[in-house]
Amino acid sequence: MVGIIKDSSTKHPALATFGLLFGATVWGMIWYPYRLLEYAGISGAHASFLTYAIALVIGLLIFARRWRELGRDLPTVLMLALAAGWCNLAYVLAVIDGEVVRVMLLFYLSPLWTLLLARVLLHERAGKRGTLIILSSLCGAFIMLWEPAHGFPLPRSVAEWLALSAGAAFAVTNVLTRRATQLTLAQKSVAVWGGVAALGLVFLLFSDQPVVGISGNHWWLMLVMGALLFVTTLLVQYGVTHTLATRAAVIFLFELVVATLFAWLMANETPSLRELAGGALIVAATLFSAVPETRPRSV
Repeated sequence: MVGIIKDSSTKHPALATFGLLFGATVWGMIWYPYRLLEYAGISGAHASFLTYAIALVIGLLIFARRWRELGRDLPTVLMLALAAGWCNLAYVLAVIDGEVVRVMLLFYLSPLWTLLLARVLLHERAGKRGTLIILSSLCGAFIMLWEPAHGFPLPRSVAEWLALSAGAAFAVTNVLTRRATQLTLAQKSVAVWGGVAALGLVFLLFSDQPVVGISGNHWWLMLVMGALLFVTTLLVQYGVTHTLATRAAVIFLFELVVATLFAWLMANETPSLRELAGGALIVAATLFSAVPETRPRSV
């Protein structure tokens, strides 16, 4: 789910685009095996810890030389691990218990948080363009969340709050990684896997959820998921590192299409007209944020 946004080109644009589409497809469907594990008594935190621990072990074995250098910039690594870890863990917990499409749309409020964080942390002014993006995102969220019987439109469940926080963590991760040019893709990937595994373990230790026995079939499922997360993280990071941020943001919206279709096929979830209208404004904000800003030529 977490990528590194960087404006650069690549000698292999087809591979970069494939990486982004592959990641969007995986994250649009991976909620379903996590739900299956939840139904089997394996909580989202437990499953996240195990699947990302598997991806981490694979990464540490393959990139043994790279991860030993992480201590050279430990503060950045720890901040990246915390932000990326919460983004992925909160996303998994949200899609297990919430309506998939609503969770996805709330997650894609991330351009709003990115603009606000850029103003606070990077001292970048939003300007008229940023203000329009913020207003479009807020209007979309207002329409989607508004329930006359519940008053002011706020997320109506823990899953929706988690989705909002996951989108905010995604924005934090992007702001942090713009400055982490000293880290390689392998090192950033290790930070992501380690962050999710660590937060999943902490969440599991401090929760009241019982740890149940895991059958052989479920171990095999988590092994496959862990290997898939390993490959997905690397492909996505390659894709967004070697693709213009404007193009990457649009390609990532394919996740919404996959998630909506998969939720309809596997969970019989159909978004309401109000949710579609609010979601359209959120998607429009994301697309608008991906359009490069043109400056008038000086005469």
